[in-house]
Order: sequence, then C-alpha cells, then structure tokens
Amino acid sequence: MTDKSYIKWHSMSDTAIEIEIGRFIKHMRQQKGKTQQQLADASNISRSTLSLLERGDSGNLKTLIQVLRVLDQLQILQAFEYKTPISPLALAKAQYKPRKRIKPSKQKKVSNPKRKSDW
Repeated sequence: MTDKSYIKWHSMSDTAIEIEIGRFIKHMRQQKGKTQQQLADASNISRSTLSLLERGDSGNLKTLIQVLRVLDQLQILQAFEYKTPISPLALAKAQYKPRKRIKPSKQKKVSNPKRKSDW
C-alpha cells in the first residue's frame, strides 16, 4: 500500500474515491489481523460484499458503517458531524443573569420593655 500523506479528494473521481476507501478498509482489516471472512461475519455481510467493498467496486453506506464499526474506525465519520452555530448575541443573552435584589436579613427585634427612653 502506498503511503499518501495528502490526497486531493476534491480532484478525484467517484470511482477513485471508492478505491481509496476500499484500500483503507483492507489496510485496517489487515492491521487488526482479521480475514475477510472474519470481518464479514462480524459485520453481518457476505465475504463477497466485503471483497467488492475493498476493491472499490460496490457498496452502500450501511455496509460501510457496519464494517467501520467492527474495525473500530467510526471516528472518521466525525467529518460529517454538523453543529448548529450559535450567535455571540444569543450566547450572551443565554448567559445573562439579572442581579437579584438584596433583601435585608430578617432578624428578630428584641425590645427591652424595662429600658426607658431618654426623651
């Protein structure tokens, strides 16, 4: 397998991308020390489907996800994660907490009836 540190994905054809994905799956399978049959069984697909996927000939998204799960490579799907951006103004409003009114503490006033006023 050739080591490509930088692949220009946007300039590749769909077929070339499928071939690169297949190479990745084959490489990861071999690193895990699994045969095609073992990986296919664990992924709940046929060995011939896995073989086609590794060659870049055929496959669908569900099959790819099943194989990536068994190879413990689902983290590569993080590139597809979409997070709704929040505006700085909305964030500031969400974090704003108005000051609460400070109330004097309620202390019992003890009046001394024996004390006489100086008046």
